[in-house]
Order: sequence, then C-alpha cells, then structure tokens
Amino acid sequence: MNSARRPPLQHPLAPLFARAVDSFSAALSPETIRYYHGAARNFLSYLGANHPEVNRLDQLRREPHILGWMSRLHSQVPPLATASYILRLIALRPILNELAWTQQLPELAHLIRREDIPRLPQRLPRPLTAEQDQLLQQEFLRRNDLGGNVFLLIRHTGMRIGECADLSCDCLRSTGPDQWAIHVPLGKLKTERMVPVDSFVCELVQRLRFFRFLDPLPADGQLLACPSARDTLLRHFRDYLHQVCHSLGLSTRIVPHQLRHTYATEMLRAGVTFPALMKLLGHTSPEMTMQYLDVTLHDLQREFELARSKPRHLVPQPSVPSAPLRPGLDGLIDSLLAAQHVLEMFRRALPDGASRRRLDRLSNRLTKIVIEARKLHTP
Repeated sequence: MNSARRPPLQHPLAPLFARAVDSFSAALSPETIRYYHGAARNFLSYLGANHPEVNRLDQLRREPHILGWMSRLHSQVPPLATASYILRLIALRPILNELAWTQQLPELAHLIRREDIPRLPQRLPRPLTAEQDQLLQQEFLRRNDLGGNVFLLIRHTGMRIGECADLSCDCLRSTGPDQWAIHVPLGKLKTERMVPVDSFVCELVQRLRFFRFLDPLPADGQLLACPSARDTLLRHFRDYLHQVCHSLGLSTRIVPHQLRHTYATEMLRAGVTFPALMKLLGHTSPEMTMQYLDVTLHDLQREFELARSKPRHLVPQPSVPSAPLRPGLDGLIDSLLAAQHVLEMFRRALPDGASRRRLDRLSNRLTKIVIEARKLHTP
C-alpha cells in the first residue's frame, strides 16, 4: 500500500501546510483529512510549477497566486465539476486561516474571500419526457418480468428504488372498501408513509409476490428476494434499466430516480395539492418537493385559464335582494338596503382615491339611516 502512494510534495511550504491541516483536523475523519491534504498539495503543485520564486508564506498574494490557481482549476482538462471546484476552495480557505493565526500573518486569511466561492448549481427536476415515459412503460409491460414490474411499481407510486427493495410481502394494505395503499417503510429521510394506489398497482404487487414465490431463496418476508447484499440487488435493477433504455434507443443516462420525478409531476398536473404531494413523496420540507416538479408553459397556461374561469380567492360580492319590496316602513328599509348595496358595488369598482373615500362615508350614513328607520317600529 505504501509503495502505491504518491511521493511527498517537494515544496518549501509543504511542511507548514501539512502542520496546519494536522492542527485543525484532529477531530475529523481520515477521509476528510486526506481531502484537506489533497487541496493543499494541489495548490502547492500549481505554485511550484508557475511561481517557483515563492518559498515563504509572506510572499503569497491574492494576485497572481490565488487567482491564478482558481483560473487553473477552471481551465483544466477534463473540466472540473462546479462542486469539486467549490470543495477545493473551501478546503484551502481554513488552511490559510490556520496559517494566518499560527504564523502571525493576518493577510493570509483574506486571500480567499467569501465571494470567490460560487453557489452550487440548482438541481433541476428531471422527469422523463412523455415519449420516454410511454416507451418505457410499454416495454416494461411487454417484458412482464421481475425488473419490468419493479420499475412499473416505482413509476406509479413515486418510491425510491431503495424503498422498493425494502418492501415487505404484506406492503399492500386495505384502507377502505375498494381502497388500497402501499406501506412504504423507513427510507432515506427516516420516515414511513402510506401511498394510495389503484387496481393496476395492486396487480403489480401480486405479480411481484408470484416472482418471490418462484425464487429458490427462503422466504424472509420481503417482496423482493435479495441474493446477497442489498447494494447488489439495486445494482442489478439499475443495470436492467440501462439495458432496456439501450434496446429502445433511449438515452442510457436515464436513472431510476427519474421515474419518481415523473410521478411527482404527473400528480401535480392531476390536481394533487402541494401538501398532499409532500406526503406522497415522503418529504419533510417544501423546498425538497419543489425540486421534483417540472412546471411547463403548458401547465402555466392551464392554471391561468382555470383561474380566470373559476376564480376562488376574489372578495365575495354581496347578493342583490331578489324578493319584492314590502309595503310600508319595511319597504322603505328594503329600498335603503338596496341603495346601499348598489353604492357599495360601485365603490368597490373604483380605484383608491377621494371618490372612493367619499362613497365610503355615504355608505356609513346610509347605515345610520337604516338603524334610525328601524327604530320607527312601534308596538
């Protein structure tokens, strides 16, 4: 093992950087410590190759040493992923802070600034296209094998592939007359949930029970037989999806989790409310659910037309009295109330201003007149 390691970096500053990492990383995991040492090695390798004259800490400058290293990270081939670039900067920054403290060189703490570290790119939803979704479901139905039924179950329940692997044989539960739900066990977020399903999903569960019955492995209460490690089973299903996509001429970069995104987007378009969708997906925050939704221009147009045809949140308008006016004093009061209604409807249609405020005062006067008129009633 030791012979396979890279030789120590030959740079005058390497011992100082190594001691700085050891100083603040005593409670960190070995893997994290290796990453800090790797970031220091990467920076010092650049420094030795491009600025060999720098051999003391007080010679380090933001320009050209730090900014030049950042530029090198951006331009390297193959290109460095944004997340990896961010981690390199985040790893080097505490090393420089530690050196600024231990070597009494405060300017080192300002060589990498907060604004230098970009934000991680926002993860966009990745549902399948309508064509991909249709082709895959048709192929799964045609094959009608273990993998096909597993992926149909994931597609129509929004489960993670790991949650599907953990389903029990009795996961299908009756919740009422002709009503069924799948019990999804503790998953990624340590939550469990009940997902309502239709007759098609009930049939899928029955097929998977049949495959489990045919499997030579002894019964263990699980819906899917696991020959060895759980990761082996998950890898088998991912390879299965890869082969299906290849046979259909689809992108082989499609992953099982995209079926979950597709389910979430389908539920939203079917009218499922956002809180209910969070429950279906087993999420604990709205931000997490938002990453799963693909809202297209077509969705926006449909919502816009629905809001115009059936507005739900407008201020309720007072109803116009439809009964005929009564004779005598009662009829007078009815007329006053009708006049107050017409005035109020007209006032609401005006923009804020002097006219609207004046009509508001007139409406208050009518209210007082109605009150006084009602006092005219005699036994």
